[in-house]
Amino acid sequence: MKNIFKLLFALVFVVNFSCQDSSNVIDEVLDYETGAVLRTVSLDNGVLNTSDASSEFLVTVEYQDEQDGALLESVDVWTYFRDISPDNGTTPENRAYVYTVDASAFSTDTPHGLPRAQLSMQMGQALSATGLTTDPDVMGPGDAFVVQFQVNLTDGRSYDYTSAAGIITGGFFSSPFQYSALLTCSPEPGDYYVQMYDGYGDGWQSTGIEVCVDENCETITVPSGNYNDATISVPAGTGTLTWNWGGDSWTNEVFVVVYAPDGSLLFFGTGEDYADMALYTNGDYPADVWANTQDPAHPDYGIHTTMATGLQPITLCAQ
Repeated sequence: MKNIFKLLFALVFVVNFSCQDSSNVIDEVLDYETGAVLRTVSLDNGVLNTSDASSEFLVTVEYQDEQDGALLESVDVWTYFRDISPDNGTTPENRAYVYTVDASAFSTDTPHGLPRAQLSMQMGQALSATGLTTDPDVMGPGDAFVVQFQVNLTDGRSYDYTSAAGIITGGFFSSPFQYSALLTCSPEPGDYYVQMYDGYGDGWQSTGIEVCVDENCETITVPSGNYNDATISVPAGTGTLTWNWGGDSWTNEVFVVVYAPDGSLLFFGTGEDYADMALYTNGDYPADVWANTQDPAHPDYGIHTTMATGLQPITLCAQ
């Protein structure tokens, strides 16, 4: 395999030598290939937990240059925050240096004899470098930190994502020099109080909502009549809390209210838009919540989700 790499680099060098006076884009690509490639071997963990400063983005990479990795001096790790959820305000990008990985951290005891290492960035390192906080107005689940690498060679050359071209960002070389670390969070511990209403009065025509606290799942529903409630207890140290609604034959009769452990309104969901919901003589609905979430003067104004089948956006990150 190393001989194949040598041949590729030699061929690229010959082409570059014969076209050294050209300014074609392809020449720039080929010149890059004779410099260095930081090939993605595996993406080992692509998420960061905003509730855990020690959570790590992890990727295993393999380094290659025209001297089989002998020119590697170090790899600089950079990052910037990417705001994908502007509903809570827009946080500007702020590219920042994180730390440097020395060539000694790379091992050549690999299938091809080329330097290989697992590179990482912790949530705490990203926050420290960018000066950001995990305040909900700044970031939340669905946002991301972009992790970037800059390869420094012993002869003074450096290569990063700005040097990458399509020929090396996919396929075997797969060397983009940057990755997105999606943000998630651990749930706030405590008791979540759930109120469930049926607008007709004959119970939900579905399996209800499956709530999973880590691997422990239970189903809550309105089995009959127009109302039922439940308490979901989340212990400290819980990693994930998910709410999965299976839909309903009569979605316009389904109302769901979830209160956070501190008693504040966390979620108000309806099976259809406000205007399409139905209430019959024997049915019931959360009248106060219904009114407050539509009153611009009330603190709960705007807390409403038209529920789609599947995971519901019921999230309260541990601080």
